[in-house]
Amino acid sequence: MNLVAVGINHRTAPLEVREKVWYSDDEIRHAVAELKNNLFSECFLISTCNRTELYGVPNNGSPIAEDYALADQLKDFLISFKSASAFVERKHFYHFFSVGTVQHLFKVASGIDSMVIGDIQILSQIKDGYTIAVEAKTTNTFTHRLVQAAYHVGKRTRTETRITEGAVSVSYAAVELANKIFSDLGKRSALLIGAGETGELTAKHLVGRGIGKLLVTNRTRSKAEELVASLGGEAVNFERLTQHLLHADIIISSVAAPQHILTKNDIGRAMKERAHRPLFIIDIGVPRNIEPSVNNVENVFLHDMDALSGIVDQNLQKRKAEIPKVNAIIFEELTEFHNWHESLQVNPTIADLRDYFEAIRQEEVVKNINRFSPENRELLELVTKRIVNKLLHAPTTNLKNGSGESFEEKHTKLHIVRTLFGLSKEARHEEKE
Repeated sequence: MNLVAVGINHRTAPLEVREKVWYSDDEIRHAVAELKNNLFSECFLISTCNRTELYGVPNNGSPIAEDYALADQLKDFLISFKSASAFVERKHFYHFFSVGTVQHLFKVASGIDSMVIGDIQILSQIKDGYTIAVEAKTTNTFTHRLVQAAYHVGKRTRTETRITEGAVSVSYAAVELANKIFSDLGKRSALLIGAGETGELTAKHLVGRGIGKLLVTNRTRSKAEELVASLGGEAVNFERLTQHLLHADIIISSVAAPQHILTKNDIGRAMKERAHRPLFIIDIGVPRNIEPSVNNVENVFLHDMDALSGIVDQNLQKRKAEIPKVNAIIFEELTEFHNWHESLQVNPTIADLRDYFEAIRQEEVVKNINRFSPENRELLELVTKRIVNKLLHAPTTNLKNGSGESFEEKHTKLHIVRTLFGLSKEARHEEKE
């Protein structure tokens, strides 16, 4: 299978290295166009925060088992295109050839190769990279079928296994826990304290779960305003934090502070004004933002990082338990793709073999047709065609079946047939000369 991939991801390089070879959409477009002109007949490039991977069909036209020189050339290209040689080296990359390339892409599409097992975003990221390549006209039949098969793996994984179920990030676990406490978040209000990276992720999850009202506060008010401008909600003053406690059912706090920003007394006073209406608090700050004794206040339910980490760990273990099921799907789809690829190799060979025999048959019939009476000439056509069909029956059947043979064995068989009967373009050219 004439296919190669090179890439860099969270397993082979730290973030400060990976970000040096992150490709924007425009850079992907120009990179694949350059590669198509020089090294590939078809190619596409995927680039996310955790991986950059290049897939291609080398334009030498012959199947490759291992071509380390080509792999190194592609790694150098990805590095030099980004002018990143001062930061990135070949050792940060991995490579795959032939069927191994297909298997790797299927693992990526399924989410089991992601930093977070079961990542649901990777399938759309593959689609985005491939769409750019389609627009740049660097794809064709093979890569189209390859990516379609990867999509199918991803969709089957999500519908036939539980690999994507359960929160596996602290911010998502916080919102999932809130959703379990309050079955309908659409009727609830949440106060998000902190508009940093974790706060932003939490806000996105709250909005995604349909929170009724979102209040966001931050020491720097402008950051809170930026967040609500993109997601919706209302930015409120940090200085009036205790007053905002009266209007929220859920409080999620994620700020960097040397001491508690809310104490037991703060919450106690607020609960009296709330008439002890239940208050759900999630503290995902490090150090902790909420005084732990708050949990002793009536109708206040406080969960911290340890509690959420326990939920995340449990869910991760559940996802890992699904990996054997995912691998079974990948094996099935890999077999299907391999069979499709084999048909591309076998069918043209069978067709060429039949054309070769038919050309000889017709040539001999033409040479000897006058030796037969007019009434026997139709019989001559029939008999010679039957002879050709019988001669080709066993070779055709064996080429199509080939059960138990490896890819290399089948490829060798096809190569021998084409060579023996002069079916290659080069051989035919020599024959004509």
